Amino acid sequence: MGTTASAKNGTWRNWGGNVSARPARQVAPASVEELAAAVRRAAEDGLKVKAVGTGHSFTSIAATDGVLIRPHLLTGIRGVDRDAMTVTVEAGTPLKRLNAALAREGLSLTNMGDIMEQTVSGATSTGTHGTGRESASIAAQIKGLELVTADGSVLTCSEKENPEVFAAARIGLGALGVVTAITFAVEPLFLLTAREEPMPFDRVLAEFDQLWAENEHFEFYWFPHTGNTNTKRNNRSAGPEQPVGRLAGWFEDEFLSNGVFQVAQWVGRAAPATIPSIARISSRALSARTYTDIPYKVYTSPRRVRFVEMEYAVPRAALADTLRELKAMVDRSGLRVSFPVEVRTAPADDITLSTASGRDSAYIAVHMYRGTPHHAYFTAAERIFTAHEGRPHWGKLHTRDAEYFAGVYPRFGEFTALRDRLDPERLFQNDYLRRVLGA
Repeated sequence: MGTTASAKNGTWRNWGGNVSARPARQVAPASVEELAAAVRRAAEDGLKVKAVGTGHSFTSIAATDGVLIRPHLLTGIRGVDRDAMTVTVEAGTPLKRLNAALAREGLSLTNMGDIMEQTVSGATSTGTHGTGRESASIAAQIKGLELVTADGSVLTCSEKENPEVFAAARIGLGALGVVTAITFAVEPLFLLTAREEPMPFDRVLAEFDQLWAENEHFEFYWFPHTGNTNTKRNNRSAGPEQPVGRLAGWFEDEFLSNGVFQVAQWVGRAAPATIPSIARISSRALSARTYTDIPYKVYTSPRRVRFVEMEYAVPRAALADTLRELKAMVDRSGLRVSFPVEVRTAPADDITLSTASGRDSAYIAVHMYRGTPHHAYFTAAERIFTAHEGRPHWGKLHTRDAEYFAGVYPRFGEFTALRDRLDPERLFQNDYLRRVLGA
């Protein structure tokens, strides 16, 4: 994912290529003061404001025809507090830079998602997560936030300072203000041993509770049109480090996972009838392997094949039923699905609009290769997810609206009331927020 969102001829496009916008102007502030001034000026000019990171959201959550704030000059670490075990970073810092800088300091985040191209504020504001039995999303590791609100003032919040803002703004959807800095909890650098191995679909579901309970981080990929999955368990290790060898790593992570997979997507798009055969071969291509390394080298992996994605969080107890329904739907539908379905978990957290807010959750992510018709598949999958009171990832495709969210988020009204207080004129509004939060 070397390239981020592009802005050619004044048009902004997201990474997935499915969202574009033509802002009236683009601003790249080099300080919090410059950002606050840009917000005040936009309000005077009657223009809406949106901040955008690397465009890894598949929804139009960052799109605007007003002022687009690009945070690439607001990067870097402000400070490490070894007594409190926290790090404070500027909002535009890419996760990969944060991870590498922390590792140099002998520190790490506890958990992270599987992609690290995003900015820290973009990733947290949309609820980006990895998988974990006890450790939750990236936003759940936030200890403090600084944001510029609609009147151009700078607000800081934490559990002690403005706690009601802190409860919501950790996953704020860009609706409460522009995040300018984030303070994360960190811990001493540790080692993870990853064990990847194929496992039959029926066995994974039958033993899911046990696999979840026995591993700190468990996830798996199911290959549609097959009864095969690839499982991954990450657990803390005393070492020694045994990274994936360079040649083996290139072969598995680049050649198979990106190169051959890309070719398989091209073939599948050109000749959909070949997809089930390709899926059977793909699901057996990756053999079992075990390696031990520092966290970000285990949690994250390169994703160079472009796709669009929908992901829903369902109650963890509903995972097996939901997946069986998804498999039955694909089997009888005549759909041709060339991308594996990704399954992860998260413990309940206390963030107002977190997909895991107040309930232990399992995530099911469906993908389609970019440029392939995805509507029928995503619509059928969404019908299954919503029947289980699923909550869609804020940065991934879905068709839900404020009325639906008021039903699946017990504290939804708490968030909209806070938004009324912080942004009464809806300076940070756009079409997406109008749909998901109401006017």
